[in-house]
Amino acid sequence: MDKSELVQKAKLAEQAERYDDMAAAMKAVTEQGHELSNEERNLLSVAYKNVVGARRSSWRVISSIEQKTERNEKKQQMGKEYREKIEAELQDICNDVLELLDKYLIPNATQPESKVFYLKMKGDYFRYLSEVASGDNKQTTVSNSQQAYQEAFEISKKEMQPTHPIRLGLALNFSVFYYEILNSPEKACSLAKTAFDEAIAELDTLNEESYKDSTLIMQLLRDNLTPALITLVSTCHQISQVCSSSQVHRPVRTRPYNAGKLREHHRGESPE
Repeated sequence: MDKSELVQKAKLAEQAERYDDMAAAMKAVTEQGHELSNEERNLLSVAYKNVVGARRSSWRVISSIEQKTERNEKKQQMGKEYREKIEAELQDICNDVLELLDKYLIPNATQPESKVFYLKMKGDYFRYLSEVASGDNKQTTVSNSQQAYQEAFEISKKEMQPTHPIRLGLALNFSVFYYEILNSPEKACSLAKTAFDEAIAELDTLNEESYKDSTLIMQLLRDNLTPALITLVSTCHQISQVCSSSQVHRPVRTRPYNAGKLREHHRGESPE
């Protein structure tokens, strides 16, 4: 099947919401070794985001159920085995994407925009791996994720306007990484606020084509600032309480009791 047929198959699969088929088609396109167009790049991103997203959601549900069955050894073992099955699927998907990125997509990227897009994607998929990893493997995936995000971030600041949707999307997901993975609400807030403020300052330079995408991601950045700030204030308050108390060994919560997951964004999709 040639490239145009594979792309058409991916589009049909997307309409049918058969994202595994969509991902398989776009993987075949990528493995032909040519630089992807913007449309092809977005099809690849949307396909794998939905494929891995289903497993991430399932993993969270089963992990929660597993924790609630601690008093029932048989049920807990069943939950553990099912969680590990989902983890294996998630890891296989992420490793497939990371291989495509390292072997084809990043080396073939000739434009800064593409380079940033793929490095952000690399950071995302190492982040997904880190969500289910443990021990040394978790440290490695976290480090690889941060390294990819940081490289993309430096290129984006140098080569792209603050209002560029890909630069904004990178800032959004990098801030989620700091909040969710490194448990650093202060850094997450700082990164998101800086990206938002810099984009606001140049909002009048936006062209009509990217206006919708850019303002959408700016809204997500602003939405994420609220829980991150709540966490930061909560942490500072709790540290203050500990310092003023004789019970100096009382554990400090690093997130508020009602803290939810921050929202992230992937090019070519609507907000969740």
